[in-house]
Amino acid sequence: MRVLLVEDEPYLAGAVRDGLRLEAIAADIAGDGDSALELLSIHSYDLAVLDRDIPGPSGDEIARRIVASGSGIPILMLTAADRIDDKASGFELGADDYLTKPFELRELVLRLRALDRRRAHVRPPVREIAGLRLDPFRREVFRDGRYVALTRKQFAVLEVLVAAEGGVVSSEELLERAWDHNADPFTNAVRITVSALRKRLGEPWLIATVPGVGYRIDTGMDTSHPGSTHE
Repeated sequence: MRVLLVEDEPYLAGAVRDGLRLEAIAADIAGDGDSALELLSIHSYDLAVLDRDIPGPSGDEIARRIVASGSGIPILMLTAADRIDDKASGFELGADDYLTKPFELRELVLRLRALDRRRAHVRPPVREIAGLRLDPFRREVFRDGRYVALTRKQFAVLEVLVAAEGGVVSSEELLERAWDHNADPFTNAVRITVSALRKRLGEPWLIATVPGVGYRIDTGMDTSHPGSTHE
């Protein structure tokens, strides 16, 4: 899951980002409205967490633009105001949930996962392909009934590959979906993570490399990429 976190308090933003990372949730931070709009124009996000009181375009304005874009990104609003009128106005702007400061990180994680589950109409909560069973909510993976223990990053990469249903996913897309905005675009982290993930899943290898293109789950039926390898 990749989240846009719009928060102008650097310490809070950093602490939340680090906490979310431990829950296999990648978060990009925007400290003002202009930065938030720029990131939204560049990246695809699963969720947006918006502080309402930020420099530049407000959190309310960011919410309006997200709704107007038709992207369907769920919005969780953060604010120090806890009056019911403040919450009502946030929901009227298109917010899907509301969290009052100060808050516990665990509650934020639970709310983000709940919002992500509500998007089940566009993807099943549990995916199965080529003997793999991946539960994104419980963060569990089974291969032919055998539980496979994965690191947070390995799970995030596998989730993207499984969602592609055998289609090829480029290294750039994996980097965008499973790492945060600070990831070095020239890093070999994707290759290293895929290699380790392949070993964790065991033989016969399930993740095929399409030279010069990317990676895919080998369903055993795809012949559209004869150059695929498992190296």
